[in-house]
Amino acid sequence: MEFARLKSVVALALAALSATTLVGCTSYAPAPKAFHEATIQPYRLDSGDRLRVTVFEQPSLSNTYTVDQAGYISFPLVGQVTARGQTLSGLSGAIAAKLKQGYLRDPDVSIEVDRYRPVFVMGEVGRPGQYSYVPGMTAQNAIAIAGGFTPRGNQREIDVTRKINGQILTGKTTISAPILAGDTIYVKERLF
Repeated sequence: MEFARLKSVVALALAALSATTLVGCTSYAPAPKAFHEATIQPYRLDSGDRLRVTVFEQPSLSNTYTVDQAGYISFPLVGQVTARGQTLSGLSGAIAAKLKQGYLRDPDVSIEVDRYRPVFVMGEVGRPGQYSYVPGMTAQNAIAIAGGFTPRGNQREIDVTRKINGQILTGKTTISAPILAGDTIYVKERLF
């Protein structure tokens, strides 16, 4: 009698474990369409980006500015300017519009990224950590900078976490997929 009950408890435990494993396997989904579309859209600024702002014939206003944690840059004369979510041309237009309000007659503002926010590489890599982003970087480039795969690293698929329109999304992708500044790359352990 005791053996039969033990056998049914073990069978239930194995069934629960396999159901949990199956649910865990199906919860990973390929990256959504918006995830891939973000890589071909104009670059959107966010916290940690350092910008080189040039105001034509105004050397006292031309300088480098970092987007703070709240998503703003502090610009002389006009104060806080929203940078998070803006494109470079959108931010230069916003600064020019604020400078036009009583400071300069026809300001000519140009902006370029001096330093992009970093990417983060975690999981089964040689040196997990934070690394500088370079435009055109793929997940494979970032993994190589992080010391490459460990012997247990899954070299086929990785997880990438990305912020899109204020929403944080994670999706499975290949190592040849392009990445964006601020992405987190996670190399999982391979099963076999």
